[in-house]
Amino acid sequence: MRIGFDVSQTGRSKAGCGYFADGLIRALAAVDPGNEYVLYPAFGDLFWDPECATATWRGEGPRFTSLAPPAGFEESRRFWRHPGPDFEARIGGPDLVHSNNFFCPIGLERARLVYTLHDLSFLEDPSWTTEANRVGCVEGMFRAATRADWMVANSEYTRRHFLAVFPHYPAERTEVVHPASRFTGEGGVPRPERFRDLTPEGFWLSVGSIEPRKNQRRLAEAYAKARGAGAASLPLVLAGGAGWLMDDFAAFLRDLGVAQEVILTGYVSDRELEWLYRNCFAFLYPSLFEGFGMPVLEALSLGAPVICSRTTSLPEVAGEAALLMDPLETESIAGAMRQMACGEVSREALRQAGYRQARRFRWEDSARKLLGVYERAANGPRCYSESNS
Repeated sequence: MRIGFDVSQTGRSKAGCGYFADGLIRALAAVDPGNEYVLYPAFGDLFWDPECATATWRGEGPRFTSLAPPAGFEESRRFWRHPGPDFEARIGGPDLVHSNNFFCPIGLERARLVYTLHDLSFLEDPSWTTEANRVGCVEGMFRAATRADWMVANSEYTRRHFLAVFPHYPAERTEVVHPASRFTGEGGVPRPERFRDLTPEGFWLSVGSIEPRKNQRRLAEAYAKARGAGAASLPLVLAGGAGWLMDDFAAFLRDLGVAQEVILTGYVSDRELEWLYRNCFAFLYPSLFEGFGMPVLEALSLGAPVICSRTTSLPEVAGEAALLMDPLETESIAGAMRQMACGEVSREALRQAGYRQARRFRWEDSARKLLGVYERAANGPRCYSESNS
């Protein structure tokens, strides 16, 4: 089989979608000895990486061919939006195409389409994202709901949410393929120079782009409350790049009176992030909505005691290995922090439970499950034909 695989978000500034695609294709390369892969460094018009030709995952050996990307974003938009009669030949003649970045391709007459369901957060609250991103995601998922031969959901929560919104789609053509942590949990890393002032187990950590859905405003309010109530006076490290709709966040921290205690790192490298996970006092993840919640699993895999939301997919990821709280209630977040800081909850017990929970998620298992989806999609009848979609 010849599989076209979207690697467009696997470049240097990866976020959740990119890490999922990157982990899957690496695992597929390890466990799949027979199929050929055509890699798409640029895919659709919802995302453009100027370094896509060199920075995205490329693979090794004759089974992997990286399609030359268009010269720029506008050319990529025209190519994917207006496929010509030779479109499938120009994308490498695949038997199957796997979309990983919310864009749903059109123009596939022969090739089957597998579409990754990351989340439907863009339907939940308009304040969580920009109008352009919301429109693009809605359009991509709606098209997929009328064109895709199989849907691959990153969690059972996401699968059920999709079927509730698109009840016409056949549930038997959906499959849950969990991501896994990209960190092994073995060995350690030296303290990064820019974190030389942080001491092991001497800081709270939260990871994620600074944006409304990640709920950093309530986290900062909870941090201020917990400190004021006598909880451990540890700095709060917020590791993640700028998202959207949070340009006033630095001023918000100043108004709260915690700007000096909150460390905004910006984007961090994998080695820096691994050190932060391994050495934090506790990991905090008060996200309002997740399709999966990769940072929670990463924290569990590296021994960080975890406090996270009890909503959407996060209980599925954390199991019984985390202290759960209500992300809409600042006092619930602060209360969990106080419990951790005052020793009411055993950090060591959470650490050991976290290791056990993280071992349930393995990239190799996910890749083999995905290969089963590919086989069923390629060898079974089409779900929808291009002509009637």
